[in-house]
Amino acid sequence: MVISAWAGSDNKSVDDVINSVRAAADAGFRAVWLPQTLTVDALTALALAAQVVPGIRVGTAVVPIQGRHPIPLAMHALTVAQAAGPGRVTLGIGVSHPAGSEGWYAIPYREVVDLCREELEALAGLLGPERRADQTGSYFTARVELSLAGPAPSLVVAALGPRMLELAGRLTDGTVTWMTGPTTLARRIVPAIREAAARAGRAEPRVIAGLPVCVTADPARAREAIRPRIEASAQRPSYRRQLALEGLVDPADLAVIGDRDTVASQVLALADLGVTELMAEMFGTPDERAETAAVLTGLTEA
Repeated sequence: MVISAWAGSDNKSVDDVINSVRAAADAGFRAVWLPQTLTVDALTALALAAQVVPGIRVGTAVVPIQGRHPIPLAMHALTVAQAAGPGRVTLGIGVSHPAGSEGWYAIPYREVVDLCREELEALAGLLGPERRADQTGSYFTARVELSLAGPAPSLVVAALGPRMLELAGRLTDGTVTWMTGPTTLARRIVPAIREAAARAGRAEPRVIAGLPVCVTADPARAREAIRPRIEASAQRPSYRRQLALEGLVDPADLAVIGDRDTVASQVLALADLGVTELMAEMFGTPDERAETAAVLTGLTEA
C-alpha cells in the first residue's frame, strides 16, 4: 500500500503549494494530494510544484466537474502530466456537494451522476492513447482529437454510492474517498469498484482512502483537536451517510489516532481491506505531525 500526504486545503498561493509538496517530499512521502478549493488552480499549481520538486507524485483530490468541460480539462491535465513527467500525475475529479453544484453553478445535483458519466466517457477517450472523443450527450458535446504528446495522467473519481462506484470501476483507474471508514471501505467501496472494473475488463482499481492521522500519547486531546476541522464536512449528506454506514456519530472517531504501534497497525489493516493508498491528513502539534510522518514513511519503506 502506498502512503501519501494530504497537502491541506489552506494553500492560498502557488508558493504555498510548492512548499507543501516540498515538505511532503522532504518527509519521505512518495505522493502528495491537493484539493481544489476557492483559491489557486490546483492543476496549475501542481504543474509548477512538480517541476520544482522532482520525483514525488502529485494528484488532485479532487477537482469538481461542475464548470469543467472535458476538452479543456483533458488539455489541462495532459499539460500537467507533460510538465511533471511520466507516472507522476493523477487527475482526481468529483461531483462536489449540492451547495456548490446548485449554489455556484446552478447545476441540479440530482443530475450530477449522469453529468459525471458523460464527463468520464469523454475524458477516457481524450486521455487515452488516441487522445480523441466523439461524443454528443445531454450535457456535453466533445468531438475532437488532441495533439498533445507525452504521458497521460491517471484518472480517478471520488465515488461513494453504487452508481458512482460503477462509473469509477468502468471508466477510470479507481476512486479516492474522504471520511470513509474501514467497515464501509471493506463492505461497500472495495467490492463494488472491483466488480465494476472486472466487468469492464480493466485492471484492479486504485482505492485511495483519505483519513486524518495522528501519532500521539494523548488520543483524547487529539480527537478534540480534529473534531472542529471535520465536523462541518460531516454534516454534508454524502459524508453523513458514510458516518451512519460506519455506525459512528462522532466524526472524530474516523481519525487514525494512537501511539506508534496503534497507528501502524490500523494503517496496515487498511491494506488488508483492499485499500491501495492511504492519503493521510497529518494533524496535531508540530512534534506529533513530525512523528506521524516518520511512522507513515517508515511503513512505506518497510
